[in-house]
Amino acid sequence: MNAKTQDEVAPDALEFEYDLAEPPEKVWRALTVPELLAAWMMPNDIRAQTGSNFTFAGPDAAIECEILDAEPERLLRYSWREQPSDAARQDPLDSVVTFTLVRTVSGGTHLRIVHDGFAGKAIPAVAMAGGGCRLWLGSRGAGKLIAANTPLLLAA
Repeated sequence: MNAKTQDEVAPDALEFEYDLAEPPEKVWRALTVPELLAAWMMPNDIRAQTGSNFTFAGPDAAIECEILDAEPERLLRYSWREQPSDAARQDPLDSVVTFTLVRTVSGGTHLRIVHDGFAGKAIPAVAMAGGGCRLWLGSRGAGKLIAANTPLLLAA
C-alpha cells in the first residue's frame, strides 16, 4: 500500500481552501497561540512544536492532540482524538487536521484546511457548525464551533 502524499485527500476527509488578506504570520498566530486559538475554537494548551501533546477542552469531553508537523507560517498538522459523548458508542473520532499556509502575491495567505478521518463520523457536527469556514481575523467576539475544519478564525 502506498503512503498518501500531503496533497492527496482521503475519501473521508473534509477540505476547505480560502484566500485571506492577512499575512501568514498573523494566520499562524491564530492557529498556534492558545488564547487566539481558543477565541475561535476551544480552550487549549497548544505548543506548536513537533511531538508535543495538547488538549482542547471540548464541549462534552477533552480532545487529545499531538503535533505531527509544525513549520512556522507554513504547515501545522496534528492528530485529533475525540471520544464520543454517547457512552453507548465506543468509536472515538481518531483523525488528523492539517493547515497549510502559502503567501499570496498580494501578501495575504492561501489557507488550506484538511481534516482526514472526520467526515464519516462527524457529518452531523459539521451541519450543526454551519458546514462552512468563515475565516476572519478581526477583533469581534466569536461563536464557538466544534469542528477543526469549520472555524471562525479570530486574531489580534
